[in-house]
Amino acid sequence: MTASVFVTREIPDEGLKMLRRDKHLKIEIYEGDKLIPRRELLRRVKGKNVILSMLTEKIDREVMDAAGPSLKMIANYAVGFDNIDLKEAAKRKLVITNATHPNVSETVAEHAVALIFALAHRIVEADHFTRAGKYKGWEPQLLLGTDVMGKTLGLIGGGAIGGMVARRMHEGFGVKIIYTDVKRNPAFEKMSGAKLRTKEQLLGESDFVSLHVPLLPSTKHLIDDKALNLMKKTGFLINTARGSVVDSAALVRALKKGKIAGAGIDVFEGEPQFARKKSDADYLQHAWNVILTPHTASATIETRQAMSRTAAENILAFVKGKTPQNVIK
Repeated sequence: MTASVFVTREIPDEGLKMLRRDKHLKIEIYEGDKLIPRRELLRRVKGKNVILSMLTEKIDREVMDAAGPSLKMIANYAVGFDNIDLKEAAKRKLVITNATHPNVSETVAEHAVALIFALAHRIVEADHFTRAGKYKGWEPQLLLGTDVMGKTLGLIGGGAIGGMVARRMHEGFGVKIIYTDVKRNPAFEKMSGAKLRTKEQLLGESDFVSLHVPLLPSTKHLIDDKALNLMKKTGFLINTARGSVVDSAALVRALKKGKIAGAGIDVFEGEPQFARKKSDADYLQHAWNVILTPHTASATIETRQAMSRTAAENILAFVKGKTPQNVIK
């Protein structure tokens, strides 16, 4: 029996090669190089058994209805899966998988660390300053940043990515690690010397606050006006988790009023816009104490290929009657 798979956008080739080698799979890929239009998505999923989706596509009841009863699986090419209506999928007994791979955590951790150092040493601002021809010679107080060594890093979320950030920063730079999570993580504490704090304590003590939580009803706008007001005025916020974990309007208010020193943002509320309100997005775009990266924390060749292989392995396992390794329940 042949199974039909619709891939909503071209992904790194290793996973696609794996799928194409299976003679029992019929692979169809959206040819565009950008987000598939909604109308096109609804048309192309009709009659498909498997949808290999991106985080950018909302896979809801409308899409599932458009696919029809033939749809059996949705394989998300992402670690997150908040783009999929899991309740509706459960009603239809669909198998949902994500592309979790150890490489992803390592790469995102590296990106978070890069943002910490770029903010502390004003790297992006200094680059623009130099390219604009403003550098006229060494000055003792030109673009002064702040040291990272010896500072306190607060991690909101002590899971895999948070743990990798903690290890790098503690072992490599002597940074004090504190964290908050829904439950204590003794292994995390032993590895990094981390100390558990309440969210409020963490925000008040940290020089850098890095977010590593999924987007859930309980974490939406976890960082709001109240949270930002608790941070040090010299503190920096780093978000490589999900955009809506931070209230973008509150973040802009805090930055404008000097409540915090700056922010490194890889994910946005209202993505691909930088914020829900255009005026807030405009502010973030031009603020020198803000570093913006376009949801690229996991964007390395090695990691994106690993995700591609993982998505393919999930599909191949399912069509062979096996349980995929990354089933979301």
